[in-house]
Amino acid sequence: MTGQVRLTIRYTDAGDGWVTAQIAEIPAAISEGRTRQEARENVLDALQVVLTPDEAFTGGQPDQADSDSLTLTYAA
Repeated sequence: MTGQVRLTIRYTDAGDGWVTAQIAEIPAAISEGRTRQEARENVLDALQVVLTPDEAFTGGQPDQADSDSLTLTYAA
């Protein structure tokens, strides 16, 4: 099966020359930068952190009893 996930990055003026970027569909993925491009790069990093399982940070293994693997690919 082949598919795509479309996500929306919303940019707002954060003041003092900063730009905030947030993934609309995943509110926890939020970051900022001095430019729109920097904010975009930073929010994509934040998205990766949000989507990384806690086990990857703790070195544990996820419960494999009833799970599937999903890989999202995006173009930067």
